[in-house]
Amino acid sequence: MMRLLALVSILFTVMPTLTFSQSFEADVIVYGGTSAAVTAAMQVVQSGKTVLVVSPDKHLGGLSSGGLGFTDTGDKSVIGGFAREFYHRVYMRYDKPETWKWQKKDEYGNKGQGTPAMDGAERTMWIFEPHVAEQVFEDFVKENNIKIYRDEWLDRSRTGVQKNNGRITSLKTLSGKTFKGKMFIDATYEGDLMAAAGVKYHVGREANSVYNEEWNGIQAGVFQHNHYFQKNISPYKIEGDPKSGLLPYVSNEKIGKNGDGDNKIQAYCFRMCLSSHPDNRIAFTKPAGYDPAKYELLARVYKAGWTETFQKYDPIPNRKTDTNNHGPFSTDFIGQNYDYPEATYERRKEIIREHELYQKGLMYFIANDPAVPADVRAEASEWGLPKDEFKDNGGWPHQIYVREARRMIGHGVMTENETLGKKAVSEPIGMGSYALDAHNAQRYIKEDGFVQNEGDIGVHPKQPYSISYASIIPKKAECENLLVPVCLSSSHIAYGSIRMEPVFMILGQSAAAAAVQAIDRKVAVQDVDYPKLKTQLLKDKQKLEL
Repeated sequence: MMRLLALVSILFTVMPTLTFSQSFEADVIVYGGTSAAVTAAMQVVQSGKTVLVVSPDKHLGGLSSGGLGFTDTGDKSVIGGFAREFYHRVYMRYDKPETWKWQKKDEYGNKGQGTPAMDGAERTMWIFEPHVAEQVFEDFVKENNIKIYRDEWLDRSRTGVQKNNGRITSLKTLSGKTFKGKMFIDATYEGDLMAAAGVKYHVGREANSVYNEEWNGIQAGVFQHNHYFQKNISPYKIEGDPKSGLLPYVSNEKIGKNGDGDNKIQAYCFRMCLSSHPDNRIAFTKPAGYDPAKYELLARVYKAGWTETFQKYDPIPNRKTDTNNHGPFSTDFIGQNYDYPEATYERRKEIIREHELYQKGLMYFIANDPAVPADVRAEASEWGLPKDEFKDNGGWPHQIYVREARRMIGHGVMTENETLGKKAVSEPIGMGSYALDAHNAQRYIKEDGFVQNEGDIGVHPKQPYSISYASIIPKKAECENLLVPVCLSSSHIAYGSIRMEPVFMILGQSAAAAAVQAIDRKVAVQDVDYPKLKTQLLKDKQKLEL
């Protein structure tokens, strides 16, 4: 008896240090916390199947609730399904007087991207504050009784994703949880589940020759926005003296030939939400490691007469902005994200922190440094981070703008030829319409010794285009039960248009509809009966073709 009691005592002493793996199961496992993840989960539930969302993020909605409130709509008539429902829910919130806390509704300019911010005729709101968007996503989750496991990170080791006969059977997270399903949807910006499942993908810019394109690859000397150096600016610490060394954030790598591919990706930034209301404003302060020398290139741009600082302080309700990159030296941290797509979680955190410190330092520099024109400093000082947004992060966005990372090489590939209407698209599951919009990928030294940016492209389709079902599914030999609506199969330049948040919501919903049909018919996602899928998508009020 004494021995038994001693053994029990030992077990109770050891027990708190033991960890037990937990296993969960559903028809569909959605990995990610983006807007696409939410719409995918909604579709599964409303189709009568079970779903679990495994989200590395604590906050839902990705960029849609992470600062990108000045929505890149393109032609809003092709936005349907749950995406349109999202923008309708936003409208309903702003239709309430209590939502207008820092500004009267009639004082708001109702400015949007090619459409009124608040469209009373269609009862949609396309421009909004981050916390309003996040609440709409949370309402969707609550109403549909969606179970979400937050702060759960995929184990990206060889044992993190289990496959059998070409199908994913389960994924494991770093906390030890295992999630089993019949179908899996990778709704992350990075494509980690896709990569861990052994699906082929591409990082960087393809050469134009790969898909017979014009706007892919290196595009030196092509200037379609104002994000380039319009005057000769020296990149050297001592102007005109190469021996003095380069200023920060200028590459000494020799630029390649136009149209050639490379490993570079368009720049990331944070879409800052700023407030101009004195009672809702946090002043810009010096971030850790701040050094004004890091912004000397911008000082020289000001010295050359640049005056466009505030042109992308796009207004959102309640005296706030969605502040985006603008000009030759701005919030885009050019050339500092190349390793992000494939990086470890630890390295990604470092990259995100580097972007945060760079951008916070930039704002402090603009508001305080004597090298900045006095009128610019005065206006910049009227802005600050909002006290009522991202409250658990000091007003700073919780989501970095991952404009592109991995892109699947799938069953079919969307290229500029499809997005520009040169080639027909078969089996459409949604539509896009925004410009082929790629931000700068590098800052280099021209042959004349002056600095220049490269990679910023903006080519407008003549009309909205369809997106193929083949672009969200892998090749059958690689995986039969995975759909990828965010890191879909697309060339770099085509992705510049497809990568818009309304499109991700559309594709997330369509991917889930396909997953449900694959379960019902017990087939691979590559063998889904498209006519039946099309019927379901139209029933769900998706827009598929003109």
